[in-house]
Amino acid sequence: MSFLNMVFGCSHKNLSFPITVRGARSRNMAASVTGTYVVCLSCGREFPYDWNQMKVVRDSRAASPRGAMATEPGRAA
Repeated sequence: MSFLNMVFGCSHKNLSFPITVRGARSRNMAASVTGTYVVCLSCGREFPYDWNQMKVVRDSRAASPRGAMATEPGRAA
């Protein structure tokens, strides 16, 4: 982790390919929104992903630090 990431936080620009959770597996907070999520490969944070919009989406229930983010990655609020 770089000094800038420690001070300003991760920019979440390096995301994984969308992962869809199917079946009886327990879903994490991000996957419970749309059933699909992406992971920041730099910090490990998970974000809900919508295949129809083909982008990371907001979660109005964003309460946990590992849950969904308030804005899209790489965009300022």
